Amino acid sequence: MKLSARIAAPVTVLALAGLTATACAPQTSDGKAATDEKSGTLRVWLFQEVNNAPKKQVVDAAVTDFEQRNKGAEVEVEYIPVDTRAQRVKAAFNDPKSAPDLIEYGNTDTAGYVKDGGLADITAEFDAWADARDTDPTAKSSVTVDGKIYGAPLFVGVRALYYRTDVFRELGLSAPKSQDELISTAKKIRKARPDLYGIAVGGAYTYGAMPFIWANGGELATEEGASYKAAVNSEAARKGIASYTSLFGDDNCPAAKCAQMGGNATVTAFASGKAAMAIGGDFSHAAVEAGTVKGKYAVVPLPGVTRGSIAPAFAGGNNLGVLKSSSHRTLAVDLMKSLAGKKTQGELFDAMGFLPTYTDVRAQAARKEPFVKPFIDSLDAGAEFVPVSPGWGQIDASLVLPTMFQEVVSGRKDVKTASDDAAKKMDAAFAAASR
Repeated sequence: MKLSARIAAPVTVLALAGLTATACAPQTSDGKAATDEKSGTLRVWLFQEVNNAPKKQVVDAAVTDFEQRNKGAEVEVEYIPVDTRAQRVKAAFNDPKSAPDLIEYGNTDTAGYVKDGGLADITAEFDAWADARDTDPTAKSSVTVDGKIYGAPLFVGVRALYYRTDVFRELGLSAPKSQDELISTAKKIRKARPDLYGIAVGGAYTYGAMPFIWANGGELATEEGASYKAAVNSEAARKGIASYTSLFGDDNCPAAKCAQMGGNATVTAFASGKAAMAIGGDFSHAAVEAGTVKGKYAVVPLPGVTRGSIAPAFAGGNNLGVLKSSSHRTLAVDLMKSLAGKKTQGELFDAMGFLPTYTDVRAQAARKEPFVKPFIDSLDAGAEFVPVSPGWGQIDASLVLPTMFQEVVSGRKDVKTASDDAAKKMDAAFAAASR
């Protein structure tokens, strides 16, 4: 299993205007800072969550501990929207004066960020770090490129099926055991309760759609030598695309409202009581608990095509990385350890439901909270991953797959045409990345 991350989207240049420029040491020709200052202000970019307050509380505590250990050092944390990370981080790589010292990043971005020269090689520090010895090997692989380590895993993320127990009980339904049952159940609910989406789905929810492709035997791409060849236009993949896009319409989730929705929007729809089902992550637990459906839902693995099977899950997760341009490398690595260490990961699990990347801490979490079980069952059933290529970052940021789903949902293209066009764009990105 390879761990991966969340979807990205472009951001306009105007979004960069609000960045606060900070003093930075002179840069060398390879983008590496010429000095390693032991005091001053460290800037950190972390992702904004649906319900960010619990995450901020944990982060604030870790930052306080860090500042007490490192007199003369101060930390400024900015929470940035996940959907605007792509261009913003790229701009930071190109302009060290506006760049943070430490960033949270989706682990599908690792290869691309390394190729761009944005992340610092911290192999020596990671190998000497006591906590790192218990890192899940698959999580460690998500920060590894060509044998070198470019960050610390922050959490493992996997998605499963949230459903409303009260609605299912009212309508005499049981949790779906196959993909066909999932689709038919969603439409039964919508017919009986037109005030609800049977299942909230999003045309921009790439990582909620991928399991439908994988469950039908499809792949995103296949390895060809040192590169990849797109496979989203194979017959098996097209079955999955057709299955997922069949959930958009007045009989479940109207395209006019749902075509533009991403993962956060679908979770919000469920948490606020507007949907009877949703594909959400273990990391969505806190947001759902804070919603109107608290006490009225359960979670099961997303069903596969065969009755009783589990659809291959997209195993997500985020990492923390030190920027190569940081003029506070030693402090930045220490702060990274504070934010991604065992203590903080345990607290993030308690606060947000994020699955720890340490095998011992994750085992403790599973014993502590029963809600973790369906997500761990999904991981154990076999998780899929995106192509480990710098080209994936371009595919992700260019919204190739969301565009494909939205073209089908809107009726602008049929599945064959949309998937063929997506495959051409993916192949171009893979080819450019391999040059």
